[in-house]
Amino acid sequence: MDKFDYIIIGAGSAGCVLANRLSENPAVSVCLIEAGPVDSHPLIHAPIGFSLLAENRKLNWCFETVPQQHLNGRRGYQPRGRVLGGSSSINAMVYARGTPADYDRWVEAGAAGWSYRDVLPYFKKSEDQERGADEFHGTGGPLGVSDLRYKNPLSQMFIEAARELKLPANDDFNGKSQEGVGFYQVTQRRGRRCSAAVAFLTPALSRSNLTVVTGKQVEKIVIDGKRAVGVQFQNGDRSVTLQANREVLLSAGGLQSPQLLMLSGIGPADHLRERGIELIHDSPGVGDNLQDHLDYTVIRRVTSSHAMGYTLSRALRAIPDYFRYRRGEGPLTSNLAEAGGFIRTSGEEPAPDIQLHFVPGIVDDHGRKKHFAAGISCHVCVLRPESRGSVTLLDANPRSAPAIDPRFLSAGDDLQRTLKGARLVHRILDAPAFARVVGRTLYAGSDVDDDELIDDIRSRGDTIYHPVGTCRMGSDATAVVDTSARVRGLQGLRVVDASIMPTLVSGNTNAPTIMIAEKIADAIRTAGAR
Repeated sequence: MDKFDYIIIGAGSAGCVLANRLSENPAVSVCLIEAGPVDSHPLIHAPIGFSLLAENRKLNWCFETVPQQHLNGRRGYQPRGRVLGGSSSINAMVYARGTPADYDRWVEAGAAGWSYRDVLPYFKKSEDQERGADEFHGTGGPLGVSDLRYKNPLSQMFIEAARELKLPANDDFNGKSQEGVGFYQVTQRRGRRCSAAVAFLTPALSRSNLTVVTGKQVEKIVIDGKRAVGVQFQNGDRSVTLQANREVLLSAGGLQSPQLLMLSGIGPADHLRERGIELIHDSPGVGDNLQDHLDYTVIRRVTSSHAMGYTLSRALRAIPDYFRYRRGEGPLTSNLAEAGGFIRTSGEEPAPDIQLHFVPGIVDDHGRKKHFAAGISCHVCVLRPESRGSVTLLDANPRSAPAIDPRFLSAGDDLQRTLKGARLVHRILDAPAFARVVGRTLYAGSDVDDDELIDDIRSRGDTIYHPVGTCRMGSDATAVVDTSARVRGLQGLRVVDASIMPTLVSGNTNAPTIMIAEKIADAIRTAGAR
């Protein structure tokens, strides 16, 4: 039986950070296990290529939700990375941290030591900020954070339209204030994707104390008494067990970390018994508290030749665009979601309550519905949704997908905020800056009444890929992990990824997930030095 000090399950954003930071100590051995392949696909590294990976089952789990009652009974789509780098290898590369208040709310929810003052040093530690270091940013870290090398003229029009509506401008959503409209910074370096695998894992691959296993899906965490001692996976028709001398670190993400805990006998007792799984440790909170950002997209046709997508003008530029990309510039370095903002839906809001992502192309049903026409899209999501869902098991088969139920629009005023956000998007797209190029709306337009617009939200709204909270961190009896990410009631097992967030941050989740792994890696090394 192969033995390692630390075994990390999942080579996504958190897993890659853990593998790098823990293997910095040559005295410990680290094994990182990933179900997907190595990150060699060229569409991963060319930023614009992510738009073609929405249905790539070699690199993407392509999950679906259970039917959503408040989305007209539809099954939502939940793409998640299945490759070295995880979702950081297939996402839109937006670098956003949320707000200081997000992390202070974590403390209020029982996560002592996770205030904004506590986490800011770890954001800065991971960052190699192209603009240089300051109070909010760091340089010299593994993760490249840069300004876009190409900014589509349609994205410039979006920012100008927002200015015409007197919306504030902001050139740094991770600085002094989040509020405003501007261009996003991206996790890129010299015009290429800087995923967690590129940033953290690749530089560590030459270390003799780091073993990376790809193409193997962990099916069970091995528990001896109340201690995690290893993992099991299939290698062909043979079951393989690896032993963890110190700790097993579960970093499979907001959907699959709770799934693997439950498959290993750790979770709600009644649910596990119903699925025929031997109960090892009753932890009712496993799989509960699922939070995600529901996205609604306004799509319009345009007459501009700058629109990205399946158009003749783009096809004619393909070869020169490719050579520009080889030089680290041009449209192929675009993350498409170039511009956006954080906006208050009313002056009474104490902080921005919606986020916008503007795309100079048509994005319909996660890009799965193709349109051979020029257009633009503007996404809106409610930043702090009140709806809560769950992740449960369909059955005891590790190869089955988890049962994902975000319960979108089931609580609070999530729907009304989405409606207000959609109205604001229509106002922006109706502004004078777009007058020369914007044409008809593909779906519900600005002229429809609220009932029609709400029906369109229910008919087309879906995730913008931020599932968190299903292995909640805290100090109460239902918290799954403590503030050092250790599974409560067990030894030698931590969950380190977005699933431990008590509440969803006000923005994209990749940067906060990397921060979590940086902070827990520091805690592990400190504990090991005692």
